[in-house]
Parts: sequence; structure tokens; C-alpha cells
Amino acid sequence: MQLTEQSVRTYTEALAGPDPTPGGGSAAALVGALAAASAAMVGSFTVGKEKFAEVEAEVAPLLEMLQALRTRLLDLTDADAEAYAQVRAAYRMARKTDEEKWARQAAIQDALKSAARVPLGVVVAAGEVAECLPAMAEKGNPNLLSDVGVAAILAEAAFAAGRLNVEVNLAGVTDEAYIAEAREQVMEAERQIRTAREVAAGVLAKITSA
Repeated sequence: MQLTEQSVRTYTEALAGPDPTPGGGSAAALVGALAAASAAMVGSFTVGKEKFAEVEAEVAPLLEMLQALRTRLLDLTDADAEAYAQVRAAYRMARKTDEEKWARQAAIQDALKSAARVPLGVVVAAGEVAECLPAMAEKGNPNLLSDVGVAAILAEAAFAAGRLNVEVNLAGVTDEAYIAEAREQVMEAERQIRTAREVAAGVLAKITSA
């Protein structure tokens, strides 16, 4: 059974347990999925409502994008556990002969790169969620403004947690070009995440001044 097919209670029990999976990377992806879902809910309470017909053309594409991001992040929630299994298998390979040592090292490098791609996907997706939020806060159903703020906070948390897991895997990678490319993607997502911070602050200010 995939992690995302489990109940929330079962998943968190597994996360809290003695097995290495699910771990922090999976949790980061799940938080990102929650961010996308929270923002999508605002769109769902806007699109198709006569009261918000004027903004439907703007909100509908955002809702579609957020639903796609939610699905992508849920897939990454499962993929993280699979990537870790590949890393663990590589480290357990035989290393008695020089040939075995070479094969093991090559397998470890491949596995670490694959493992880094998963949280990197989380980081990128979190940035994409963040970019949807300003318009959702401005055009979406105002009764759900706080949910846009929640989405912003969760998106930033997913980014930060994902970045941490990218770096822990890159620490063992020797391919400098791969490392540079990954960190460039992280930096781009970080620029997008600043939008989430601004949205969260703006939502709080609006709510507390009402």
C-alpha cells in the first residue's frame, strides 16, 4: 500500500516509528500537498459561484494548477520512501573486490542523485504553489482568506523542509555540475517562496485589522 493510501493516523504512526520510511522528505511533500489543497479549497469556493462570476476566468486556471500540484506532491510523498530504499540498497552492496567497490560507489552516487530529486521536486512545487497565492488572496472567496494564509505558511514549510532534504543528499554527491544545477533550482524556488511570506503577512494583517 502506498503511503498516501493510508489514513492520516496510520501515516503519522509510521512517521513516528522505528522504520526509516516515511521520513522527513515524505513529510515535506505531504505538507506541500496540504498547502496546495488549502489554496485549492479557496478556488473551489469561488469557481462556479454566481457571486464570483467576474473573477472565475482568473481563478479557474489557478484552481486547476493547484489541483495538479496537490497530485504531484502526493506522488512525491510516496516517491521519497522509494528513493530512500534505493540509497539503502546501494550502501548495502558488496565491497570486497575493487570491482565491487567501484560498482557500489557508482550505485550510491546514482541513488543519492535520485534521492535528491524527490525533495527538489517538493521545493520546486512549493514555489509554484506560492506563485498562485497572491491572486487567490485577491480574487478568491474572501470568506476563506485565512485558508490562503494557511496555504502560504505550509508552502514555506514544505520548501524549507524539502531544501533540507535536498542538501542532506547532495552532501554525498560528487558531481559538482549536478549539485550546482540543483541549488540553482532551489534558489529560484526561494525567490518564489518570498511571495508566500508576503501573502501570509498580508492575510494576518487584514484579519487582525478587520
